[in-house]
Amino acid sequence: MPTSILSSRRTMPDIRWSALTHRGNVRPNNEDAFLGLSFDGHDVRFLGKNGEASARATDYVFAVSDGMGGAQSGEFASRVTIDKISHWLPKSFRSAPLGVSINPTELLCEIFHSIHAALLKLGQSYEECRGMGTTLSLCWLTPERMYFGHVGDSRIYHLPKDGGLHQITHDHTHAGWLRRQGKINEREARSHPMRHALNQALGANQHIVDPQVGAVVYEPGDRFLLCSDGLTEGLWDHHLDEFVRSPTAEQQKMSPASCLIHESLERSGRDNLTAMVVETNTAATLPPFAVNR
Repeated sequence: MPTSILSSRRTMPDIRWSALTHRGNVRPNNEDAFLGLSFDGHDVRFLGKNGEASARATDYVFAVSDGMGGAQSGEFASRVTIDKISHWLPKSFRSAPLGVSINPTELLCEIFHSIHAALLKLGQSYEECRGMGTTLSLCWLTPERMYFGHVGDSRIYHLPKDGGLHQITHDHTHAGWLRRQGKINEREARSHPMRHALNQALGANQHIVDPQVGAVVYEPGDRFLLCSDGLTEGLWDHHLDEFVRSPTAEQQKMSPASCLIHESLERSGRDNLTAMVVETNTAATLPPFAVNR
């Protein structure tokens, strides 16, 4: 159902975020990219790796992109994707007349299809870009709810304040489909021979893309984790929950994103890895966290 993003806004708790990307222990370059930005009807602001802000009259976008294509084209694909989000979404927001309802999920579908078309065109126009593509997992945080869009095998998790960890997005792989059908478990999915074979990606010579879009209602104290598959190659779901919710004294010296990257590198690090942790909070619900180091 269409929801007015520009309608009168209820008071929203402040948010804070931390993000980090790393090339890993094996690969010579990093084809991952992440984006954080805030925008309203007037301004667009790019966010640093970590920070906190009031969100009473501002929307926030956080995104993770994992490029592919060999040489430098995977890195280029993920950065083209991030660049298009930073221009398209705020522009669409500003173009909606004040008080007119827009449908966020429809808008996210348009953005995903636009990025897909742009990557296909680049791949057809330049030999060095042929076959390049990327995953994309995006959170659009409004005062009412979190809207998301997703293609590929990067992930978005929801960690409600009262406990639990829920993977919101679908892994667009055969192994991911088998797990959703209950045919294999998490351990079997991690060792499945088709775990990295994407059946959906932006670009990558794929003619049709069907992004997963939706919305999650959240409460103060809830967290969201966005990550590339390189992070989850080293960490099980219970690790993600444990390290974000209950870091040790040593882990508390790092930001949540830094902690996750560090722990994943210790266990694997065969791929590029990226983590973004977004926390909705009031002063009473969440303790301070350290900056990335």
